[in-house]
Amino acid sequence: MKNTFGNHISITLFGESHGEAIGAVLDGLPAGFEIDLDKLNWEMEKRKAKGKLSTRRQEADQVQFVSGFFEGKTTGTPLTILIANTNTRSQDYAQLKYRLRPGHADLAAFEKYSGYQDYRGGGHFSGRLTAPIVAAGAICRQILEAKGVRLATHIQSLHGIVDDDFDFDCSCLTQQMDILNQKEFPVLNEQAEEKMKEEIQQASANLDSVGGILQTVITGFPAGIGEPFFDSIESTLSHLMFSIPAVKGISFGEGFGFAHLYGSQANDPIIIQDGVIQTQTNRNGGINGGISNGMPIVFQTCIKPTPSIYQPQHSVNYQTKEDVILEIKGRHDPAIIHRARAVVDALSAFGLLDLWMSHQATTSFEA
Repeated sequence: MKNTFGNHISITLFGESHGEAIGAVLDGLPAGFEIDLDKLNWEMEKRKAKGKLSTRRQEADQVQFVSGFFEGKTTGTPLTILIANTNTRSQDYAQLKYRLRPGHADLAAFEKYSGYQDYRGGGHFSGRLTAPIVAAGAICRQILEAKGVRLATHIQSLHGIVDDDFDFDCSCLTQQMDILNQKEFPVLNEQAEEKMKEEIQQASANLDSVGGILQTVITGFPAGIGEPFFDSIESTLSHLMFSIPAVKGISFGEGFGFAHLYGSQANDPIIIQDGVIQTQTNRNGGINGGISNGMPIVFQTCIKPTPSIYQPQHSVNYQTKEDVILEIKGRHDPAIIHRARAVVDALSAFGLLDLWMSHQATTSFEA
């Protein structure tokens, strides 16, 4: 089981969707950091299911610290997070034990765990496991913010509906990031927001679901952090993003748009601005050679449509090897992209903090 990730700080994830609780262990955090619980709870709010745009399984997601946290501050020992599952309806899955849900991990889980996996609500494969990820990442985010690093994510597009672009003029970008971080539905353009919400509700009415693309920007991250190959910023963030259920693609900066450019267009000219070396454009998304160059880190994440839809679908009974027509019951999201924003932010913060701590350990030793 590979449920731990990280070098100088690590996160270990545990639990199942319909088990008693889910949680995470953060190890390697600095001692004495004061956790702002209001900020942590706001990150949890961003991920919560609410209203007609999300599943009717609505959990309190009250974060409980059972170790590594004392008198409001980290102790430096492993910080264990528990979140109770209080709104499960396992009977919804009783008829699905052997009926493989298209788009889900059911078939892969049978092959890997020989039928011993907890199939209720997707078990350990469920997006429910992203709740402790958000809690853990919220702490990492606060540590980065104390160092002047800021991040924000918006829905760049949803089923063809496009939001406004980030404006990389420093003052405008800061304002946009502030707006997004205060919103539960992370879209800059109000008209696009309404159209996206209508599209999600229409998909729900059609017993279907929709996906889209999230775009993330990180500012204030120092230059010189990352490694040229296996621990590059791109490879670290990609590893973490692909650990999020429903993520099927990631690109950095111009991304796949590079395929349509000449080198003269793709390169970012290097200039001096107020005595600081920087690039005139940022097509490479703040990263060269796997290492931060001081410009905003920018990447896009593709979120597929929620696989749990209410339309009849062709499938197979794993036990009898017979064809079946599957009609899923229960409570499911017509879109998860607006909730996934909090998870992308959380794992971005975790990955970048781990890379920064690794860099500090190396430079301190060399000094």
